[in-house]
Amino acid sequence: MSARDDTAPVTLHLDRVPGVLGRIVHERAADYAAADAALGAARARSHRFETALRQPGLSLIAEVKRASPSQGVIAPLEPLEAARAYEAGGARAISVLTEPRHFDGTAQALRDVVGGVTVPALRKDFVVHPAMLREAAEWGASAALLMVSVLHEATAEYLRMAHHLGLDALVEVHDERELDIALAAGAPIIGVNNRDLTTLHIDLEVSPRLIRRARDAGFTGVLVAESGYRTPQDLASVRELADAVLVGSSLAGSGDLTRAARDLMRA
Repeated sequence: MSARDDTAPVTLHLDRVPGVLGRIVHERAADYAAADAALGAARARSHRFETALRQPGLSLIAEVKRASPSQGVIAPLEPLEAARAYEAGGARAISVLTEPRHFDGTAQALRDVVGGVTVPALRKDFVVHPAMLREAAEWGASAALLMVSVLHEATAEYLRMAHHLGLDALVEVHDERELDIALAAGAPIIGVNNRDLTTLHIDLEVSPRLIRRARDAGFTGVLVAESGYRTPQDLASVRELADAVLVGSSLAGSGDLTRAARDLMRA
């Protein structure tokens, strides 16, 4: 597999991304406008993130999330302390926000978590440039988020770049068209976000519907249900369908992260 060291970044059509998500991705694109697109030498993939999610039962990806556009400030979490609490509560992976303006995320938060827990970490950000994937690998993440709603037809190329860097990728979709793009790209891990990131509306019926569609299409990879889960009852519709669930706000704002993680995942 060759690197893209001497080529320009893949062109993204961010004008096609509306609403709140559009504003955020334009900000991130400006942040990385002058960044080097070179990936560097290929790195071996350990598949740590994927392997963690393939364990028996429904796996929890717990998110270090201090703020969000929909809720504002959630909790003044210390990232490593939060990640360790989640790990003690049974989380099999940690998602770490690195977007600074709307989620109060930092690169250091990810570095601290990677260095202080034994479970794999996901860099949660709005990837719009190859440099963001290179950073994820350099900071020690096991995986990065790729959003089909942002990358569209460039999803397959960004997936190739993530794999070149040794990263797993959580390829996120919200509707049937995006799912078809993720499947065509050959994504081994697909996340279904119940939240419409253009309006911030949550519909818990989205994940079970699209997960069934993926399985009906013959997908044998990992499927993750994302967003809006607060109680064990909320998970009933995906417990026998999904491999994992990604939960942020309800855990982060709970006041007792270890207990909240344990209680949520009780069958």
